Amino acid sequence: MNKNIAGVEIPESALAFAAYEQVCGIEPEMLLHHALRVFLFAALIGAKEALPLDLELLYVGALFHNVGLNARYSHSPNRFEIDSANAAREFLLGHNVDERAAADVWTAVALHTTPGIPAHMSPLVALVSAGVQMDVRGARYYEFTTQQRDAIVQAFPRERGFKTKLIEAYARGMEHRPETTFGTVNADVLDRWDPDYRRLNFCGLVLGSEWPN
Repeated sequence: MNKNIAGVEIPESALAFAAYEQVCGIEPEMLLHHALRVFLFAALIGAKEALPLDLELLYVGALFHNVGLNARYSHSPNRFEIDSANAAREFLLGHNVDERAAADVWTAVALHTTPGIPAHMSPLVALVSAGVQMDVRGARYYEFTTQQRDAIVQAFPRERGFKTKLIEAYARGMEHRPETTFGTVNADVLDRWDPDYRRLNFCGLVLGSEWPN
């Protein structure tokens, strides 16, 4: 792996190497490359906005943000983001990272698909979400130079059909726990993927509750 991509130094610590090795062993290349692009885009945003940031923790958060989609969680009742966050925290605590830092990474991973909240939290939480949004839906696309985007995609390619394959990966990671998508963007994924999926509706839950009025 190149040490410097688009002006961002890839962390080379023992912690960073261990995180890469663990995630590399459980994620397909498509999701691994996505995670690494997320880190790079997030780091560039952080540098542009002069945010105080631990790049090593950002790297771990980016790497782990989708591990909850893995088949090992096929019987989990949790939102996949929670499984991802728990895995990241377990990894960090197992490598003697202090609990406060591990909690910040947990929050960043758990909230990365929740619109409107991460930007108002810690730099780490905000940037993991921003990196994901850039790589998934092109948020802030033109804030990056063509050279930066090209360098990142050259290092970690978006394979042909990435958009459709990413939606499929999300759907397959959630199809056994459709109730966990309530109130999140994940409901959009199953709505497109599964013709039998029916969204829960907040208004319906309120009006149909056991309360008489």
